[in-house]
Amino acid sequence: MISEKIAAILDEKFAFFNHPRFIEHDPIQIPHRFSRLQDKEIMGFWVAILAWGQRKTILQNAQTLIELMDGTPYEFILGHQASDLKRFEHFKHRTFQYPDTLYFIDFFHKHYQNNNSLETAFNQGLKAEDLSIENGLNGFYDYFFQSEWAPERTKKHIASPLKNSACKRINMFLRWMVRKDEAGVDFGLWNTIKPAQLVCPLDVHAMRTAAQLGLMKEEKANWKTALALTETLRELDPSDPVKYDFALYGMGIEEKTLWK
Repeated sequence: MISEKIAAILDEKFAFFNHPRFIEHDPIQIPHRFSRLQDKEIMGFWVAILAWGQRKTILQNAQTLIELMDGTPYEFILGHQASDLKRFEHFKHRTFQYPDTLYFIDFFHKHYQNNNSLETAFNQGLKAEDLSIENGLNGFYDYFFQSEWAPERTKKHIASPLKNSACKRINMFLRWMVRKDEAGVDFGLWNTIKPAQLVCPLDVHAMRTAAQLGLMKEEKANWKTALALTETLRELDPSDPVKYDFALYGMGIEEKTLWK
């Protein structure tokens, strides 16, 4: 049971960090640069997957990707020629390298030839009555790597509950796409996945803060602990528990930002 004191802290910090000023300090600024749905999805997913390491480097590399796709990711994905792919040869972000980039482009190309939105990729195996996005994430993993030439090395960049991963980066992306409120930080572009089904993007900052607040024991971040934290947060808002990701993440990095 979450105490009234802790609940008040979480609500206060959620209101503080769920604000447009959050955008300029977070990778979510990348999809916010676009107006078209597909551009938001492509760059939102890609920057979320690359979101580990120094924030400055993450944002610089995301901008490089945009430039390599001529500033219009969706048009490039659908209209590029094989000769255009060589320009990505020197693009890398930590362990994400050329073969991974080529596979991501190929996946997006095949998907958007038959689908208007990336949302359908996360509906693979998801049922309306599912309490969490778990089946959707596992279905997405299978769908993403259904190509016979999927590089084995690329599989480490896409997490899934079947691997007992906390799936932090994909859960963050889904928060961006699914949650919607008047603050306008998250986009709320998708409708078939419910905010209640989302799982908290559990990273070291959120986990440490949650442990300090007595919401969980400070354990290893994995799918089990991400589900457990989300279930605890449902006590405060059953329909939108992941909104408290703003509070947990924000409190975890508060001393390192301009917001203090």
